Amino acid sequence: MSETQSKFSADQIEAGRLLFARPFVFIKGCVRIADLPPADRMEIAFAGRSNVGKSSLINALTGTTGLARTSNTPGRTQELNIFESQSDALRIVDMPGYGYARAPEDKVKQWTRLIHQYLTGRPNLRRVYVLIDGRHGPNANDATVMNELDKAAVSYQIVVTKADKPNKSELEAALAKTRAAVAKRPAAHPEIILTSSEEKVGLEQLRAEIRQLMEH
Repeated sequence: MSETQSKFSADQIEAGRLLFARPFVFIKGCVRIADLPPADRMEIAFAGRSNVGKSSLINALTGTTGLARTSNTPGRTQELNIFESQSDALRIVDMPGYGYARAPEDKVKQWTRLIHQYLTGRPNLRRVYVLIDGRHGPNANDATVMNELDKAAVSYQIVVTKADKPNKSELEAALAKTRAAVAKRPAAHPEIILTSSEEKVGLEQLRAEIRQLMEH
């Protein structure tokens, strides 16, 4: 699990902890770009295929059980769900899960259009965290999203989820596949963050990474 080794100092880790120690609240769900709040604070977004663990990670990151709704039903998140810190200029956007084939075709088209419009037109979006399942590594749907982020020159970073689920060799294979998929991509942050929402692995590093974005 070398990806979890922190590049951050104790002070930076503490700054990240403090950022997420303050309450985050659900603001609203947006089905149209016009419904989004004003672009008046830094936004980070979480993207990933259906059932990758986005909601669980957001809940673990903020230390708020039930802030983001979790479900074993793929395709549950069908809108841009907005969360804001009550005392810092940070907004979290939980994006609709992609790649769920059994959703109605018109719904899939609607989500795809919404995701595209958000990723390519939001001026205060500082980084997208693309979640990859630690049991499998990236698939074609993940590559499509990364291609779009590269084309739009939107900064993104890979977060591997569910690191506690596979055995060591399976996880290493998924990580190798992930590293290969990210290599030489122009908009990708070079470091991969390995996480487990259940085991609280990698959360300190992710919080510190987000806190550092606010300083630049």
